[in-house]
Amino acid sequence: MIAWKEDYEVGIDIVDSQHKELFVIAGKAFDLLKNEFVTDKYDAMVEILEELKDYAAFHFETEEKYLEETGFKKLFSHKMEHAAFLQEIEAIDLEELDENQEEHMMRILQFIVNWIDRHILEKDQQFAVK
Repeated sequence: MIAWKEDYEVGIDIVDSQHKELFVIAGKAFDLLKNEFVTDKYDAMVEILEELKDYAAFHFETEEKYLEETGFKKLFSHKMEHAAFLQEIEAIDLEELDENQEEHMMRILQFIVNWIDRHILEKDQQFAVK
């Protein structure tokens, strides 16, 4: 599972704290996946996905406002990355999730973790103020 590390810091307190919250939400999904005592994980996973979608949209709005205020030259492409993430979350097939929970949850979690890791380490570091 992905864990917060110093490499993710961009040096902007509000952005870093919001990034950490994304890790917390991803951690909830991982904990649910590994919880052997919960046999039907569908409702909890849908709730986590809704929380992720809502929080990511909130975070992206905050980050984009900051980037606009600071004149970040790659703002448009950055917004496109954010929009693509939200579209991917929105497009998750909940019926498939319900039918094959463990396998589908693992694919969703891998997508989320890979996207967060790549986006913060590659894209967000372009505006870091360390």
